[in-house]
Amino acid sequence: MSEEIFEIIDEDNNIIGTALRSECHGNPSLIHRTAHVIVYHPDGRMLLQKRTMSKDVQPGKWDTAVGGHLDPGENFEQGARREMNEELGIPMDAPLEHVFDSKIRNDIESENVRIFSTIYSGTLKPDPEEIEKIKFWKINELCIAVKQTPEIFTPNLIKELDTLLSG
Repeated sequence: MSEEIFEIIDEDNNIIGTALRSECHGNPSLIHRTAHVIVYHPDGRMLLQKRTMSKDVQPGKWDTAVGGHLDPGENFEQGARREMNEELGIPMDAPLEHVFDSKIRNDIESENVRIFSTIYSGTLKPDPEEIEKIKFWKINELCIAVKQTPEIFTPNLIKELDTLLSG
C-alpha cells in the first residue's frame, strides 16, 4: 500500500502543495486538513473510539469517534463522510452538521480541522486497523473521566470537548 499524500495548506486552507504523510507527521510547518465527526446516540451519549496501538500519532488513546485526513481534491464534508463510512460503517448520506473549526498545532503536526456531528443509532462496524474499541459515553461521565485520567484521551479530543461544552 502506498503512503498517503496530503494537500499542504496555508493558515486559511488555501492549497499550496502536497507532501507525504510521513513528512507531515514530524514537521509542524506542513499544515494539512482533517475532518472529525462527533457521533451521538439519539439518547445523547457520545461515541468515542480507542485508537489502535499501531497508529503513528496518539496510539491507544480515546479519541473523537471519527477523524481522518482529507484526500487530495476532497473538501471537509466529503472527507468527513468518507471517514465515518470507512471507520465505522455509517452510511455516507447520514445527516451531518458543521459544529466548529479548530487548528491543532503541536510538536508533531499542524492540522486545520472541521468538526461535524451526526446522530446515529444503526449498526457500527469499527475498522480493526484503525480502532481498537468503541464506547458510547454519557457526557457527565466523560467529563469526569477527562478530569481524572486525561492521559488516556487525545489532547485533540480534550480540546474539542472543551470547545463543544463551553459553547
